[in-house]
Amino acid sequence: MEGRALGCFHTSHLNFCFGLSVGLVISFLIASFSSLQTPLILTRKYAAEKFESYLSSRSLQEVAKTYDEMHEDMDRRLSRDDIRGVDFNDEHKHHDNDNVARKLADKIRVLCWIMTGPQNLEKKAIHVKKTWGKRCTKLIFFSSVTNHTFPTIGLNISEGREHLTGKTMRAFKYVFDHYFDEADWFMKADDDTYFIMENLRYFLSSRDKMEPVYFGHHFKTIVRQGYYSGGAGYILSKETLRRLGTTGQDPKFCRQDGGAEDAELGKCMQNLGVKTANSTDALGRSRFHCFDPETHLMGGYPNWYYKYDANGAKKGVESISDYSISFHYIKPESMYSLEFYVYHLRPYGIETRNQDLNQRETLYTNNATISVKTLK
Repeated sequence: MEGRALGCFHTSHLNFCFGLSVGLVISFLIASFSSLQTPLILTRKYAAEKFESYLSSRSLQEVAKTYDEMHEDMDRRLSRDDIRGVDFNDEHKHHDNDNVARKLADKIRVLCWIMTGPQNLEKKAIHVKKTWGKRCTKLIFFSSVTNHTFPTIGLNISEGREHLTGKTMRAFKYVFDHYFDEADWFMKADDDTYFIMENLRYFLSSRDKMEPVYFGHHFKTIVRQGYYSGGAGYILSKETLRRLGTTGQDPKFCRQDGGAEDAELGKCMQNLGVKTANSTDALGRSRFHCFDPETHLMGGYPNWYYKYDANGAKKGVESISDYSISFHYIKPESMYSLEFYVYHLRPYGIETRNQDLNQRETLYTNNATISVKTLK
């Protein structure tokens, strides 16, 4: 009897110890988990912020696959930011000799029209207006509706990427009807494109405004002679605008809305007998760019670009012209950065000389490259 009682006591003691151990383990796990909640949440928040910072520091092309995705990504970021412009009318006077640039500005008249929308006037378009746009001979902003304050010219067409072709066709028709005699060249650009107008005029100085030709960043797909990236901007000669403003209004020659804007304009140009032409400099370096400078310098192109680019999707300093003309996907703050780097930042003791980079004019026709003439 005494032995049985002792055995029961021993068993009860073991059960109690086992239960106590299990309870302590569970309590420890609960306490540990609870104590980790705050740092875990903070860690996740920190990681998310760092990743967002990483995305913001990278080119849009490295985190998006298509044009639409890149524009949507930029628009989402801009919706969170309030960018204030930078006033470059400072008291410090540079001692640059700009006589050549001034003469070209007087001789080569370039009308710039900017495709924008009501939602982007204060987010994007205003920064074009405050930076490179002021160097155009004539600067016009086209939107879906008229804004007398900004101002913009309304085209009476719905917003949306599916209507970019319609906006482009109507804008060029408006320019043809109202400004044909006020310029020699007619340029379309997006509200996130940056242009160096002095370099554009230098490039155009060796071209004939009465030739049926247009220029830009050359893509080799879809259209037999290729077409130009809408984002990098494209420039129409006076003769080209005349054809677009007349025969180009016929749907048999040119689609009036829908499709991909730049490709549809490319088909239109081909139907009108307007040629694409080589815009690289004498060293074979690109002047019009459909991405930002960092992407063309460092790489990180989306996969589609390797199939589209007519010049081999090159990257690095040796692929970018010293007289580059345009860059695309430029955030508002980067508009001012480029403005500062191009027109204000100077290394002391180094005087740069003008280079002769307009050596050859080349037309593309039927997928063949034909050298037309040597330019001096």
